[in-house]
Amino acid sequence: MTSSNDWTIVLMDDEADIREVMTLMLQDAGYQIFSAPDGLAGLDLCRRVSPQIVMTDIRMPGMDGIQVLKALKERFPEIEVIVATAYGEMELAIQALQLDASDFITKPISDSALFLALDRARQRFTSRRQIQEYTHLLEHENARTAQELSAAIAFQKNLIENSIDGILGCQADGRIIIFNRALEKLLGHDRRQVLHRLYLKDILDPQESGRFHSSLAADTYGGQHHLYLYETALIGHDGHSIPVQISATVLKEDGVDSGLVCFVRDLRELRRLEQEMLDQARVLHQDKMISLGRLAASVVHEINNPLAGVLNYMGLMRRILEKGALSVDRQNKFKEYLELVESETRRCSRIVSGLLTFSRKSSPSVEAVQIEDLVNRCMLLSRHKLDLHHITSEVSVAARLPAVKGDINQLQQCLINIIFNAMDAMPDGGSLKIQVDLDTSDRFVNIAVSDTGIGIAPADLPHIFEPFYTTKKEGYGVGLGLSTVYGIIEKHGGTVQVENQAGSGATFTVRLPVVDVNAIVKRIPL
Repeated sequence: MTSSNDWTIVLMDDEADIREVMTLMLQDAGYQIFSAPDGLAGLDLCRRVSPQIVMTDIRMPGMDGIQVLKALKERFPEIEVIVATAYGEMELAIQALQLDASDFITKPISDSALFLALDRARQRFTSRRQIQEYTHLLEHENARTAQELSAAIAFQKNLIENSIDGILGCQADGRIIIFNRALEKLLGHDRRQVLHRLYLKDILDPQESGRFHSSLAADTYGGQHHLYLYETALIGHDGHSIPVQISATVLKEDGVDSGLVCFVRDLRELRRLEQEMLDQARVLHQDKMISLGRLAASVVHEINNPLAGVLNYMGLMRRILEKGALSVDRQNKFKEYLELVESETRRCSRIVSGLLTFSRKSSPSVEAVQIEDLVNRCMLLSRHKLDLHHITSEVSVAARLPAVKGDINQLQQCLINIIFNAMDAMPDGGSLKIQVDLDTSDRFVNIAVSDTGIGIAPADLPHIFEPFYTTKKEGYGVGLGLSTVYGIIEKHGGTVQVENQAGSGATFTVRLPVVDVNAIVKRIPL
C-alpha cells in the first residue's frame, strides 16, 4: 500500500478546535489535509481537490454527516467516508455503515481508533481502484497476445482472492464457480468442498432463499436483476445463520441469464453494534435511576417539613372551628392558616412533579426550553441534598435570556448529573455556583457549574467524558454520568467543557444553541 504522503483527506466538522487538532495530527502522520466547517463547503472542496478519504462529523448545521455521505456516494462513489459520532449515537453510525461508509469512530477520538479507521479506508480504496482499473482494461483494451491475456486472468484472480468483501460467482443453474478467500473465512467452508459441488441454495439461509430470489427479480433493490446493499443471511459451515449484506448482478449472454455474481459483506459486527446500542440505552437509563434513587432519599426529607406544617395548620384550623361561630379575628386567622396550607401543599406538589419528570422514560422531544426554569427545577430537587452535605449554593441567571433548543427531560438529566458530580467532589462541604449567561456571539447560552471541591487530577482530566471511566469508589457509580452528559449535549448541537485547578475545584460549562426568537418557548411548570 502507498505511504500516507500519497493520500489526501477532506475533514468536515463545524468545530474549529476539532478541525485544527485533527489537521495537525494527520499532517504529522504525513497526510495532505483540507478542512471545511460544514457539509456544503466540504462537498465543494471534494470536487476541487479529489480526496481519497473524507472524514465527516455526524452532527453539523445545515447538512449533516448522513446527508454528506449520501451526496458523496452519488457524486464521488470512489471516495471512502469515515463518520465521527458522539457517544450514544450508535443508531446513526449503523445507518452510515448501511450507506456504505468505510468506518465510524466515536468522540472523543483516540489516536488508535483514528489510524485504524484510516488504514481500513485506504485498503478499501486501493482494492476498489484496482478492480475499477481492471474493469476498464477489459472494457477498453483488447489483449493482443496470449501472454497479455494470461496476465489479465492472473490479475483478475489476484483481485478476487484479495478482496476485503466476499465474492461469489454462480452459473445459471446456481452451481458455485467462484468462492474467494474472504468468503471462505466468513462462512468457514473449505472452498475445495464448495467449488463446482455446492449450489447457491446450499449456502443461503432456507428462510431467506425465497425472498432473495424474489427481490433479485424485482426492481426494488437497485433495479431488475440487481441487488444493492441487500440484507439477507447465509449458512456457515457449522450450520449457523450469518447476517450479510449482498450486492448482486445477474450476468447475461445474448439476452439469456448465464450466471450471478455477488459481493458479500459481513454484518455480524453491525448487529453487535445494534445490540450494543440497545444495551447502552438500558445502561444509561440505569444510571439515571441511580441518580433518581439519590434524589428520592433527599426528597423524602424535603417533603416531610411542609407536610408536618400542613398537619399543624390543619389542627389549628380545626380548633378554631370547634370554638363555634367565627369572629372577624378568627376568620382572618383561619384564612391565614388556609393560605399557608395551600402554599406548603403546592411546594410538595412541585417537588413530586419534578421527581416524576426526571424519572420518566420518554421519547426525545425537541422544543424551545427556558433555561431559567430548567435551573430552578434542578435546584429544587437538589436543594435539600446540598444542605445535608453542608454545601451553600448560589444561582445567577442573566435577564431576558433567549430559549435553547432541546429535550427538557434530557437537559434536566445533564444538569442533575453535573450538580451531583460537584457534590461528590465536596465531601466535607463547600460552595456550588451556577451562572447562566449569553455568550458574545448571542448564539449560545452558557451554563457554568462551579464547585470548591478537590478538583480533577491531571491524569484523569482527558478521560472524564469516556464511558465507564470513574474515579469513585466501587458502589458509588458506574462511570456513565459525565459520558451521558457529553453525548446528550453533543446531540443538542452544544458542547461541554471542564476547567480545573487540582485541589481548588472545577467548573463544568455547558454551551447550548439558542432557538429562533419567534419560537414558542416551553416553560417547565414549577
